[in-house]
Amino acid sequence: MAEKEINLTEYKLHEGDTGSSAYQVALLTKRIFELTDHLNIHKKDFASRRGLLTMVSQRRKLLDYIKKGSDERYLQLIQSLGLRR
Repeated sequence: MAEKEINLTEYKLHEGDTGSSAYQVALLTKRIFELTDHLNIHKKDFASRRGLLTMVSQRRKLLDYIKKGSDERYLQLIQSLGLRR
């Protein structure tokens, strides 16, 4: 998996923003990349693997919510984060 630095400030709508959907997706993506690297080293860490699946599911739900509101914002977010789909 290509490790890419995600600048979370790009996804904030205003200063102090931590609740917008785009920011939450970016934060989850960053945490998913970090946890994926951890699991490549520690293959038997099943508790962390379960947490990873939970984060991926939450990100998918947030992306569906964004897509329902605006296809344009969804495509822009997917492209900027480098996600498939």
